[in-house]
Amino acid sequence: MLGSSTVAVPDAHPVPRHVAIILDGNGRWAKKRLLPRVAGHKRGLDAVRETVKGCAEMGVEYLTLFAFSTENWRRPAEEVSFLMGLFISALEREAKRLHERNIRLKVIGSRERFAPELQARIVAAEALTAANTGLTLAIAADYGGRWDILNAVNQLIAEGASHISEDTLYGRLSFGDAPEPDLFIRTGGEQRISNFLLWQLAYSELYFTDLLWPDFDRQALEAAIASYRQRERRYGRTSEQLPPDQQRG
Repeated sequence: MLGSSTVAVPDAHPVPRHVAIILDGNGRWAKKRLLPRVAGHKRGLDAVRETVKGCAEMGVEYLTLFAFSTENWRRPAEEVSFLMGLFISALEREAKRLHERNIRLKVIGSRERFAPELQARIVAAEALTAANTGLTLAIAADYGGRWDILNAVNQLIAEGASHISEDTLYGRLSFGDAPEPDLFIRTGGEQRISNFLLWQLAYSELYFTDLLWPDFDRQALEAAIASYRQRERRYGRTSEQLPPDQQRG
């Protein structure tokens, strides 16, 4: 089911249909090893590949990775410049691999501040993988949850909407063709959602781990999904209202 979980109760699934992850801890991973912060970002790409592969093999349908927030522009200019370059090179290398594995790529967020070369590579990668039917991988870049909601509202105003419902608003959000995330994961030990998917995370199961993102591997992903399977997804109901196979003790 697409749309708002506060309007209708989504179907339950033993494997989350949609996993959303904040990739936190690259800089600290590098600092612990007396390396420059950029080394952590490079190593973090390996964790991205493993997570994409693991989600695809485990039957996850949608994976959203928070790679660069609207607030990350506040970081040192040299780090931002490196991240933009890394994004360009990653798109160049990975788009073909994703296509070969039947994975659809989307980039969500505002692209206005990206260099023309990066914007062009995003468009090309999305076009290459648009017809793929496997896992949908969304990279949130220059993305913020408040921006997303305001952008959706402004779209509806521009369309002349006289009334805005939860479902019509959801459809205008950056990833409005995906179900709400079932499972939210944040690495790095912080326990906040940091302006990520503010509307969509209303009923997501939250999972926090002290692992720094470059150390997040298949075993860590499986542990997060195992934790998800132990949760009761009630959406305002009582445990007794759930089907027996969804009740957890």
